[in-house]
Amino acid sequence: MDRAPHPRPTRLRRRLARLTGAFAATALGATALVALGGAPAGAAAANLAQNPGFESGLSGWTCSAGSGSTVASPVHGGSAALKATPAGTDNARCAQTVAVRPNSSYTLTAWVQGSYVYLGASGTGTTDVSTWTPSASGWQQLSTSFTTGANTTSVTVYTHGWYGQPAYYADDISLTGPGGDPGNPGDPVPGAPSGLRTGAVTSSSIALSWSPVTGATGYHVYRDGSRVQSVSGTSATVTGLTPSTSYRFEVTATNAAGESPRSSAVTGTTSAGSGGGGGGTVPKHAVTGYWQNFDNGAAVQKLRDVQDQYDIIAVAFADATGTPGAVDFTLDPAVGYGSEQQFKDDIKAKQAAGKSVVISIGGQNGTVSVNDAASANNFADSVYALMREYGFNGVDIDLENGLNATYMTQALRALSAKAGSGLVITMAPQTIDMQSTSNGYFQTALNIKDILTVVNMQYYNSGSMLGCDGKVYSQGSVDFLTALACIQLEGGLSPSQVGLGLPASTRGAGSGYVSPAIVNNALDCLARGTNCGSFKPARTYPELRGAMTWSTNWDATAGNAWSGAVGPKVHGLP
Repeated sequence: MDRAPHPRPTRLRRRLARLTGAFAATALGATALVALGGAPAGAAAANLAQNPGFESGLSGWTCSAGSGSTVASPVHGGSAALKATPAGTDNARCAQTVAVRPNSSYTLTAWVQGSYVYLGASGTGTTDVSTWTPSASGWQQLSTSFTTGANTTSVTVYTHGWYGQPAYYADDISLTGPGGDPGNPGDPVPGAPSGLRTGAVTSSSIALSWSPVTGATGYHVYRDGSRVQSVSGTSATVTGLTPSTSYRFEVTATNAAGESPRSSAVTGTTSAGSGGGGGGTVPKHAVTGYWQNFDNGAAVQKLRDVQDQYDIIAVAFADATGTPGAVDFTLDPAVGYGSEQQFKDDIKAKQAAGKSVVISIGGQNGTVSVNDAASANNFADSVYALMREYGFNGVDIDLENGLNATYMTQALRALSAKAGSGLVITMAPQTIDMQSTSNGYFQTALNIKDILTVVNMQYYNSGSMLGCDGKVYSQGSVDFLTALACIQLEGGLSPSQVGLGLPASTRGAGSGYVSPAIVNNALDCLARGTNCGSFKPARTYPELRGAMTWSTNWDATAGNAWSGAVGPKVHGLP
């Protein structure tokens, strides 16, 4: 969402690449190009990639659907370079599997030329990585890095383009770090961690922390004897637990030499659950609408004018401050309030009518960054201050410049601890953000599942995407809505935490508007199994939360056609 009449086509393209390495490897089953990591002290930074400059043709490389070839021009170095051409649903992925060592750091680089060119690594055993460029008219270097897992002996490095784009070029690909032979055993195996203790507890999560271990580069967390997490720091939050249940936890320390014995065990018990998800008094089936705190040509509204069909009203937007992670909110004079008190009174009136009003963070122009512990605390403190000042019920996360799952999770849990069980948390990711559970947005949603109200993914300004059946669907159809929602519904979110986000009119977005009838058909398909297109989910989701629109203002401009049709459909779901 943005303050411009046609929000986000550019921002979407920037975000497209952030997931694609993990998404394409997971959803398309293709291989990936990995990061170049720094070699350990005293080791030579030799290039582990075979035929990195393509002087020996495609030897060592495999390109999908015969998409790759070598050319003598343009080249970055040597006498040849890779040329790979996307076609149809193939994104021209060229990949190589490289032997590596466990618990080691690597750097991956490549010189590329073309539009939407990606470089990445999969099978790292920790977090798969990728990077990209939207447009490189000349040779541009891409670089990323990763650390291998305790049992990782090979990774796949890859490049690829994007659907519908011309050929791209790649050359001088480099993966540096320890080679995959036994070599130098390095530091001794670290000792077992001490001081393991439990922290914050919810109905589905238990926080853990422990003392650092000398020589450790990472830690493994075990739940009831099975490894469930690997982290680099001395804390972790284990999620996906059952309410009112006791669990036994142990931790080990790791480095390149191996894994330590397990720590002494601790037991933690989750709190009683309430059926999943936070959200205070939000109804079982809810309609979310964004209210514009600015004038961009849509009907100007005061909050009191927002249509009654909307159950959650997201005030767009809070702005970043000079303090990392912190946000603030200022009423735009253009919306016509004589004072802030009138605005606060309107919030109270909406709440008295059974509505929730949340403050939205981000939008296309938003620059809020939560990427460390300090900024996470600043975010939680500042949002809670706005909740107390204005009476907001919670927060909406609409960050379109990237999201760090670790620290956004920390920020939202800190906010929850301050605000209590009535906190409403909504999220509005783009389609690319929810294609894989490895993406930061999806990870965050799963990490806070016990306090999350709803994820209203934006099915617009998107282009074609994969559905949960592995097929490519184009925006603007029932199949696009249902097959992409299925990824979230089968990927770990409760149906009560999934909503469909659509523009209220053709002027509300650059692309992706569909008539309210299409939205309603998708709701029927997901909740009842009726009015489906060619894609029909294997089961129904009668607890589906509902739908969202950008924006209540564009809805009003179009004569309330969206809320007038979709609102009753949502409220009439089973």
